Amino acid sequence: MNDTIVILDFGGQYTQLIARRVRQAKVLSQALPYGTSAEEILALDPRGIILSGGPASVLEEGAPRCDPRVFALGIPVLGICYGMQLMGVMLGGSVKPAIKREYGLQDVRLDSDFVLFRGLAAQQGCWMSHTYQVEILPLGFSAKASTDTCRNAAMADEARRLYGLQFHPEVTHTQQGMAMLRAFLYDICGCRGDWEMADFAKRAVEDIQAAVGDGTVLLALSGGVDSSVVAALLYRAIGDRLHCVFVDHGFMRKDEPEMVKAVFSRTFPVSLTAVDAAQRFMQKLRGIADPESKRKIIGAEFVAVFREEAAKLGPLDHFAQGTIYPDVIESGAVAGATVIKSHHNVGGLPKELGFTSLIEPLRMLFKDEVRQLGLMLGLPQEMVMRQPFPGPGLAIRVMGDLTPEKVQLVRDSDAILREEIKLAGLEKDINQYFTVLSGVRSVGVMGDERSYDYAIAIRAVTTDDFMTADWARIPHEVLARVSRRLVNEVPGINRVLFDITTKPPASIEWE
Repeated sequence: MNDTIVILDFGGQYTQLIARRVRQAKVLSQALPYGTSAEEILALDPRGIILSGGPASVLEEGAPRCDPRVFALGIPVLGICYGMQLMGVMLGGSVKPAIKREYGLQDVRLDSDFVLFRGLAAQQGCWMSHTYQVEILPLGFSAKASTDTCRNAAMADEARRLYGLQFHPEVTHTQQGMAMLRAFLYDICGCRGDWEMADFAKRAVEDIQAAVGDGTVLLALSGGVDSSVVAALLYRAIGDRLHCVFVDHGFMRKDEPEMVKAVFSRTFPVSLTAVDAAQRFMQKLRGIADPESKRKIIGAEFVAVFREEAAKLGPLDHFAQGTIYPDVIESGAVAGATVIKSHHNVGGLPKELGFTSLIEPLRMLFKDEVRQLGLMLGLPQEMVMRQPFPGPGLAIRVMGDLTPEKVQLVRDSDAILREEIKLAGLEKDINQYFTVLSGVRSVGVMGDERSYDYAIAIRAVTTDDFMTADWARIPHEVLARVSRRLVNEVPGINRVLFDITTKPPASIEWE
């Protein structure tokens, strides 16, 4: 049996990023609600417990708290950000608002003799995101790190194996964060590092078989990476009892609908129903400019289409979709989390669909893990390694109201950008890149004539988790080629912009 680390989730946006980092260290992780009882935790026989961050303040009335017995189980506990503050308050210390809030990368001074920091440089850049901090340490604890405005940036009671970090070791920007987490997993918890993606696949197939039984499944096959991997997983689990419905809503990338139908009828044959609903979606969205309204309309229309297709296929028992964890987090589906944007494949099973259950086997995975799983299942590389693409597609890459002409403008410009990135050999260096129709029109000169056309924006980011991202440093000569081609080959564009904003504060998509 694999070693397990339990993560108590206090609604932080980075909770499953912690789980992902633990899995990267080849240790099985399981995120549970913060109120999970000590008995339920013990039943999993965990090697360690991690308390996540969260948006609440421990000083608020009704602030989320864990079972106080967690600290007396004899199992190592690591509190991160809110988790550290909660540990401090529950064990007799105090938390106060910081004199100066710390957000982003901060210089942190570390005690290099401390087990979590052993062998690391005495000063590290670490990712902070807090307004409150531990002011007085609980009895038995000592400070292990500090900044200019946070004297207790890390704490420990080594006798009881209780530890706290005010910063986020799980975030990529923390320079040696993975080394710190590995020290907790291996040096403190004694984990063996024997968990592999194959373990997840085996368990997922077994879970699907148990949930479906002898029933049938309708999969909402969007054609993206996530739903494609779900299709492969479901096909392995239940074979021809899987029915896939691919809806072309008219907002996919250039030539993509044809590619999806070819892959899922030839390379990876499934029972596939393809529906061309482009005109139907455009009619529903005509005149709609608000991004949340777009997403909700598209989501509702997907439900309607699937309801109709399910009726044509006859009675089906279960509904499946390719929800992954960043979708869950950004939709506020985790208790205590805040809503960033709506996802049409999150929020529970719509009652009007009439299915008995919802199957979401990728709900706890991140994009890179989904790709790894897809390759392991045997999906073609060209399908699995495609650029990430939102469910609403190009509809949310057109700022403001939609028209077929605007969507085509984005489709053509996006194809040019992807072609030039590939020709420059930058595909593996940039994790996501696309164009956005800004909605801004500006004066230009085309030949000897005045033009008044759209400004197109290029968005390109580097990231390994899609929870945080930096803008990609694309060589100027590549940007120049892209700009020339966009202006010359795509009617309606006379200006090209390059987005140099990180996430946070911006999201990766513009809408």
